[in-house]
Amino acid sequence: MSLEQTGVAADAPDRPDVELSLTVVRYADGPDRCTIYPPEATGDARLSTWLSADYEAAVELSAMQ
Repeated sequence: MSLEQTGVAADAPDRPDVELSLTVVRYADGPDRCTIYPPEATGDARLSTWLSADYEAAVELSAMQ
């Protein structure tokens, strides 16, 4: 299992910029998983403001606009 971490910013003209962090966990025996979360969140907020999915399900925002 390996771990990568990268900062991500959402850029939409009708919404304020939001800074998010992305962590990818790579598994040798299953699909890689990515988790997106606000980096400044702590405590209970950090436990309730994240989203995880199979890495293959993620697409570039520009590809969906």
